[in-house]
Amino acid sequence: MRTSLLILGCFLAGIFCGWLQLVPMTAEEGDTVTLVLLYTLMGCVGISVGCDRRLGEILRTLHPRVLLYPLGTTIGTFLSALVCSILLAYPLSHSLAVHAGFAYYSLSSILITQAIGPDLGTVALIANLSRELLTMLFVPVAAKFLAPPAVIALGGATTMDCTLPIMTRTLGTQWVFISIVHAIVLDFSVPFWVIFFCSL
Repeated sequence: MRTSLLILGCFLAGIFCGWLQLVPMTAEEGDTVTLVLLYTLMGCVGISVGCDRRLGEILRTLHPRVLLYPLGTTIGTFLSALVCSILLAYPLSHSLAVHAGFAYYSLSSILITQAIGPDLGTVALIANLSRELLTMLFVPVAAKFLAPPAVIALGGATTMDCTLPIMTRTLGTQWVFISIVHAIVLDFSVPFWVIFFCSL
């Protein structure tokens, strides 16, 4: 949670600096910097996945049935996007784009900012960061009422890093493999889903 709060603090500090114009930058220069950071982030994600020795082991032992877990999370997340679109009067495509971040706030918010604008990008950042923070807080409570796959679904794409320790402590080590595969599949799907919904 400390890392998530640090990221939120950096975001708020950035807003503060921009508001006070402490960093002189035009809108065009800001777009260029954002695009460079996006490409750098995508490269870092690829390096991180490629360096993870667990990936080869997971792919070797992967049973197709395991893919039902991220599929269920995707369907549930998109259904909640439909509900939010109705309740909050957002266009369905915008709501789906925000939800398609699956708590991967750093990537999804930049993609949405580039495609639609900073307003929805900010919503995506706060919504997906909130999903991660709420997962960390409520997994122990949720585990008392929900089956383990539903608890894992709460964490979205964070279940192989930020929320993996709390998942392991709460659900047991037998769910580590499922949590990691779940997050890897969702991680890969984020840019495709977000770009698709932003183009609608």
